[in-house]
Amino acid sequence: MLVSQVVILFVTMCIGFALYTSLTNDQLDQQYRLRALSIAQTVAGLPEVRDALLHNDISPHSAVQALVTSLQQSTSARFIVVIDPAGVRLTHPRPELIGQRVTEAVIAMDGQSHTGVDPGVLGPSANGKAPVFSSTGKVIGEVSAGIQEAQVTGALWQELPLIALYTVAALGFGAIAALLLARRLKRTTFGLELHEIARLLQEREAMLHGVREGVITFDPKGNITLINDEARRLTELGAGAVGMRLDELLPDGRLRDVLTGTLDGADQIVLTDTHRLVVNRMAVHLTGRPLGAVATLRDRTEVDELMRELTSTRGLTDALRAQQHEFANRMHTVAGLLELGRYDEATAFLTEAGDAVAGFAESVGVRIGDPVVAALVVAKATVARERAVTLLLTDDSAVPGRLPDVQAVVTVLGNLVDNAIEAASRGPAPAHVTVRLRLRTQDAGDELTIRVSDTGPGIPAGASMSIFRAGFTTKQDIAGVGRGIGLALVHQVATRLGGRITVTDGPGPVFTVVLPLPAPAVLT
Repeated sequence: MLVSQVVILFVTMCIGFALYTSLTNDQLDQQYRLRALSIAQTVAGLPEVRDALLHNDISPHSAVQALVTSLQQSTSARFIVVIDPAGVRLTHPRPELIGQRVTEAVIAMDGQSHTGVDPGVLGPSANGKAPVFSSTGKVIGEVSAGIQEAQVTGALWQELPLIALYTVAALGFGAIAALLLARRLKRTTFGLELHEIARLLQEREAMLHGVREGVITFDPKGNITLINDEARRLTELGAGAVGMRLDELLPDGRLRDVLTGTLDGADQIVLTDTHRLVVNRMAVHLTGRPLGAVATLRDRTEVDELMRELTSTRGLTDALRAQQHEFANRMHTVAGLLELGRYDEATAFLTEAGDAVAGFAESVGVRIGDPVVAALVVAKATVARERAVTLLLTDDSAVPGRLPDVQAVVTVLGNLVDNAIEAASRGPAPAHVTVRLRLRTQDAGDELTIRVSDTGPGIPAGASMSIFRAGFTTKQDIAGVGRGIGLALVHQVATRLGGRITVTDGPGPVFTVVLPLPAPAVLT
């Protein structure tokens, strides 16, 4: 880059030197033409010249020839020639040409002064021609004065060293400026050459737009400098986001806090309306200079759903395994009673055990008309028994018929019950979870109230609002299952449907979620 700049400067200076030399030459030509014209006008105004023209005094020894020769020597003019209207020379530096006609027209007979370059018999010269007027104002002749072009060239050569000095000084200054600029560019590009920068740009574009992770980069002032396609999809930021700050693009919330670095930490979980994201933000420094930050976003929506489905399946499997053991124990008991011949006790034992299991399922089916929600409650009761927790459905629970948005209800109820079972299992015995489901029809529409309480240790003081933030948990993350998501999903669903959430502090917390449902709420 430095060599290219110096070459450009050198070529530019050479062109400038040539143009300035040409301009100086033209200016010197003009100066010498005006000097020659001044001499011609001075001589044309002399009475001796006027008298010589009026008397046609043509002689190498005439008074006017002697006068002009003297003036020619004093003014350094190459020639001063007096010419009559017919073009006959009255004076000339070469006496043999006196009395001969000039080869060109006598142009000053028009009464005007003229300048130009006269090739002449004495060589090229800067020429000035002035008319000679009689006392009556009539043009009676012409005076032509010339300064040899060699003098003009000599004056130009005297100017050239100074011009060359200025040119060399400008070239040196430009070279120093180019060197400083090249060093600054080198520091700015961290020592990379142009072809290396181009290759890095190609690699960056291929990498950033080919990876499955969202990438957003920020400058030290917090302005977005780059956002790839995946990041636009996950954050719904447009292509015009580059150059803007996040507080101008995103509403106040967890996503903006994590991306700006207000919330610090690795693998921050962020819930949006459509995605569950794992966000990391890292400050970037190079050679001790802060360059900004890079944020990466991974879409964990499908993975989290699969993990939770797997966790739920494992819970049901454990529940079935527990039921198998319980059933085996009961069968062993019945077999023992039969071997002892106690047939009545065996029959009573089987009837009591069957009625206990079937009774809960039947009571749930009576109170909850939606089979999906009823099946969820029964399944959660089985999971709770495996963890020594009793799940109870209140007597005033009433959900007649099917619900229109059953997936939202399953998400809210399932997560609340899972958290309650987890909390109750860590609380004092006897542990139980109480669920209340009630559908109310109002003028503004139907509302489903979901209330879940447990006998667990409760919510830490002052954390009633933080528990609904993605990533907040009081439990240890196990094998990457991803804690701190359940209540965040409950909050997300309730917010999306325009519902309300309340929770009580302290031991035995009570979660109440009111979900507006689209009409008709009950389908027959």
